[in-house]
Amino acid sequence: MSASGQETAKQREREAVRRHGRTRAITEAEGVISALLSDPGVRETRAQVEAAETELGRELYARLQPFQDRYDQAVRDGDAARLTGICPGKHGRWGRICVLDNGHELEEPHWGRNSEGRPIAWVGSAPDHW
Repeated sequence: MSASGQETAKQREREAVRRHGRTRAITEAEGVISALLSDPGVRETRAQVEAAETELGRELYARLQPFQDRYDQAVRDGDAARLTGICPGKHGRWGRICVLDNGHELEEPHWGRNSEGRPIAWVGSAPDHW
C-alpha cells in the first residue's frame, strides 16, 4: 500500500472511531436524560410548569391572539419578510413557536400555541432537538 493509501486508511479509521465515540456519548446522555425525566419529582414539577404556562397563555389570549393570527396569515401567504420579524424563541421539540415580535421579552413572555393548539406562554427558549 502506498503512503497516501495508508494515510487515507488511517484517516478513515480516525473518522470511524470519532463517529463511534459520538454515538456512544449520545446514547449514554439519552439514557441519563430518560432516567431524570422519569423521576416522579421531575414529572410532578414538569406538570406544574405546564399548568402554569397554560394558565398564563389563557390569561394573555385576548391581548396576544392577534399576533397568532398575523403569524398564521404570514405562513399562509409565505410572507418571509414578516416572518423574519417574529421572535426566534421556540420550543420546537414541544410544538411551540413564539408569534410575538422579536425583542418582546422585556415586556411579555414567549406566547403561542402548544402542539395541541392551546394558547401557552413560557419563559426561555430551547433548541428544536438535542
